[in-house]
Amino acid sequence: MAWRALRRVGPVLAPRCPRLSPPRVPAARRLATSSLVLSARKFTDKHEWVSVENGIGTVGISNFAQEALGDVVYCSLPEVGTKLSKHDEFGALESVKAASELYSPLSGEVTEINAALADNPGLVNKSCYQDGWLIKMTVENPAELDELMNEEAYEKYVKSIED
Repeated sequence: MAWRALRRVGPVLAPRCPRLSPPRVPAARRLATSSLVLSARKFTDKHEWVSVENGIGTVGISNFAQEALGDVVYCSLPEVGTKLSKHDEFGALESVKAASELYSPLSGEVTEINAALADNPGLVNKSCYQDGWLIKMTVENPAELDELMNEEAYEKYVKSIED
């Protein structure tokens, strides 16, 4: 930002300073600001999360949810092509302690399910934010992302329900 201030006084300093230009940021360090290109993980009050990259949302359950469930032994997931509206039930997780329904954080169409969960449902417990994702879906209405909690808000929400 200092370069902008110096640029304003450029005519005064021009004979003594080389031409000032904005700092160059390597492409690998630039962040896209569009919520559809790459978004941080967002959470629902039912403990699902979604992360969007290039218009496709990856959905899973939070660490809080997987800890509350205990060892997941079965995953019921929708078929590819299923159209979901925000808050629609799309499946269930069964554990040694309980069963829990899964709700869509966004509206869109299921494009992929995590087939690895059929043989290894425990991935939800071992790696809920990476290998234990549940479905991938198109993002029909990007504005719905703004209605979800960011990680900081979700952590506060979890603390409020634990007290």
